[in-house]
Amino acid sequence: MFGAKVEIAAREKGVPFELVMVPFAKGDVYEPKHPEVLRVNPVKQQVPVLVDDEVSLFDSTQIFEYLEDRYPSPALWPEGVAERARARQLEQKSDEVFFPNVIKLFGLQEAMQSAPAIAACAGCARFYDEMEGLLATRDYLAGPYSFADIAFYMACIFADRKGAGMTGATPRLLAWRTRVGDRPAVRAVVDPMMRFLASEGREVPAFLQR
Repeated sequence: MFGAKVEIAAREKGVPFELVMVPFAKGDVYEPKHPEVLRVNPVKQQVPVLVDDEVSLFDSTQIFEYLEDRYPSPALWPEGVAERARARQLEQKSDEVFFPNVIKLFGLQEAMQSAPAIAACAGCARFYDEMEGLLATRDYLAGPYSFADIAFYMACIFADRKGAGMTGATPRLLAWRTRVGDRPAVRAVVDPMMRFLASEGREVPAFLQR
């Protein structure tokens, strides 16, 4: 998910890049670790990592910030200081408030009626309601299309796959999902992911079953 965030951002900015996919075992375990991942992110040993000349970075949010500084056009943060701060907060909340609920569901797929699973789904629903409110006066979460939309869109795909998808209770958010998902940069990243999942007999959200 986090690697996809960065790839979408790079494609939105038209940045030329070499994409190196890491090997992984079928149980969602990333083994063996790619040597560049270990070099750039030796403690967490997680993707994505970015190597750009003398700059080596890990963490998708930090890579977002670097891409915006290094390649400012087209901008993926709003212009005003306050607006940028709000957009950054939304991106952070997607990763640190919304997505932890989804992570809980990864280990509860055989117990979706359990109290922990119900609580995690409720947490996702509350976040959807909050984003629905934001979209009452705008097309995207922070006003213009931004990193915040990229982050939340990818998190929503995984939420849907794990049983905490959006419903008709948030029609503006459903329309937002379509707008973001129709962007060429998003399609270029998400469509191959979904084809791979389908080839493995794994969950593909209904809204991405093209």
